[in-house]
Amino acid sequence: MRIGIIAPPWLPVPPLGYGGTEGVLDCLVRGLQAEGHEVLLATTGESTCPVPKVHVHERAVGIGTGDATAELLHVLHAYRHLKACDIVHDHTLVGPLYSKWFPDLQVVTTNHGPFDSTLTPLYRAIAPEVPIIAISHHQASLAKGIPIAAVIHHGIDVEEWPIGPGQGGYALFLGRLHPNKGAHVAARVARRAGIPLLIAAKCSEPAEKEYFEAAIRPQLGGGVEYLGEVNREAKAELLGDALCLLNPIAWPEPFGMVMVEAMACGTPVIATRSGAAPEIVDDGTVGYLCSSEDALVEALGKVASLERERCRSYVAERFSLKRMVRQHVRFYEELLDGSKRASLSSTLWTASIGPGAPVPTSAAELALRRPTAPATADLAAREAS
Repeated sequence: MRIGIIAPPWLPVPPLGYGGTEGVLDCLVRGLQAEGHEVLLATTGESTCPVPKVHVHERAVGIGTGDATAELLHVLHAYRHLKACDIVHDHTLVGPLYSKWFPDLQVVTTNHGPFDSTLTPLYRAIAPEVPIIAISHHQASLAKGIPIAAVIHHGIDVEEWPIGPGQGGYALFLGRLHPNKGAHVAARVARRAGIPLLIAAKCSEPAEKEYFEAAIRPQLGGGVEYLGEVNREAKAELLGDALCLLNPIAWPEPFGMVMVEAMACGTPVIATRSGAAPEIVDDGTVGYLCSSEDALVEALGKVASLERERCRSYVAERFSLKRMVRQHVRFYEELLDGSKRASLSSTLWTASIGPGAPVPTSAAELALRRPTAPATADLAAREAS
């Protein structure tokens, strides 16, 4: 297939530091090319992903700029160059809305964020024209009547994440500084458990800096150290030497790539039981899922007993790059089959399966789950109330 991938313009692909979405896209496009597909990536000029690329912005726009014009220009340029593709996988917010001007082009999008009050209206508007991929079953369960065409977990090239000995004697918090990410909780938990904590996190936006000064700086010292944002090589080294990844998230995180990366390095994960964490971490085998701060402290005391080789093999089995690529290719092929495309109508299948049921992972399975009219009507009544 000729596959066009549109990355957001905020960061390069792959990212230099923080950037979960861009890291996933780097893996996906390289995996698609390795499988023999022709891939054209719309990204920024400084991107180094080794596939054919087009760009309008020489440098990444930057996270948190709120520059709508920059995203619009990026999307306009991308579709002008990708319109000859068999399928376009658009990872921007504006692009799927613009794609209606290309009625003969099959477009699909992935929501990398939560189905919250901001994004839900947007994806509800997109859904009638563009199939939507969710990145976890939990994320899909919050879609509130939006038809989810497939659930495809992220994957990584495990060989790019060397297993480490875990001899550093510290717990690691890795990501960005935001209250919902829980770095302040990680600091309290590590201190209570008597284990040093390294915090390697992005702190560049005003809100991140404010959070750092209010909640992180007062806890530094006594075994808690802030390293700043780190690049991929430093991230892999830190993960490989860490006793565990401490990830006390306090929001319904749609996926959580850092947990997969940690386990690929042989590092167990201690996380709160929020969002997609139960889909990523097998409790008691490759980490611990906790429901309280006391439970996090207890888990830190026993995490050294978990086998690092098992963590790595678990990721290779469940979250490999080949699995992610295979599922995307299968879904693309189904969309390009006219009979499958018809099954992706705007039917509100979520009304009949409910938030706790498994979400379809292909267009064919989705067609089997289409709800009856009464279920759809019932959902409409609930929405109206």
